[in-house]
Amino acid sequence: MIDIDIDAFVAATLAEDLGTVGDITSAAVIPADARFTAVMDSRDPIVVAGLELAEAFFRTLDPAVKIERLVEDGDLVAAGTELMRLEGLARAMLTAERSALNTMQHLSGIATMTRGYVDAIRGTGAILLDTRKTIPGLRVIEKYATRMGGAQNHRMGLWDSAMIKDNHVAVAGGVAEAVRRARAAGIERIIVEVDRIDQIEPALTAGATHLLLDNMAPPTLREAVALVAGRVPTEASGGVRLDTIRAIAETGVTYISVGRLTQSAPAADIGLDFAAA
Repeated sequence: MIDIDIDAFVAATLAEDLGTVGDITSAAVIPADARFTAVMDSRDPIVVAGLELAEAFFRTLDPAVKIERLVEDGDLVAAGTELMRLEGLARAMLTAERSALNTMQHLSGIATMTRGYVDAIRGTGAILLDTRKTIPGLRVIEKYATRMGGAQNHRMGLWDSAMIKDNHVAVAGGVAEAVRRARAAGIERIIVEVDRIDQIEPALTAGATHLLLDNMAPPTLREAVALVAGRVPTEASGGVRLDTIRAIAETGVTYISVGRLTQSAPAADIGLDFAAA
């Protein structure tokens, strides 16, 4: 289940596409009572995400549309796999097509990239996290897609934990002082970004509950993990790529966060093919 107002999301997306006059092509070319069957399928191997939203686009424009879901979100499917079959009013289906596909392609692309990173660290004990590097307005559904790919959601927003970064430290006058101020404000979950080994002990002594080890090479990460010695979770972040994540995971960090999951994932190749009913 995707934790958003699906009706509002669908309405806003369709409004963007339809403007004030609607789908002029379908209205001109397709008889009002014409019916079509359609198959949505994957053109590449993908991890599926977004079926619930895609179905909502079609049902909004044709409440009587018949939809048969053939896979589930989170499934890894081969190229050529049928995802759903539809039968209903042709105009409505053609009008909803692009919005439904855009959503499925974007979310499945995120889920597919995420699964690749999860597979790369399998067996190490490290847990993959997503970030706040999301498209404005799409954070909830993009983070849903990373979950479908096997990642763990991390920080849904600025409200759910303190994240003390280098600019906070600069203004506060030091790592320890920034942490002390967060604790004085009554914040229980305090994540502190450190990019040097000598910042670790002051952060922990002041009360950090989670350390983000920023842009550290694997040898430095090992040193940091040994120094922390399990007192708080450790998170490697910054410049993590598919070809480097395994070595990072093997340093013993608790988590690895990857912004590119939501920032740079290519759209999955998904199509909708029509045939006369």
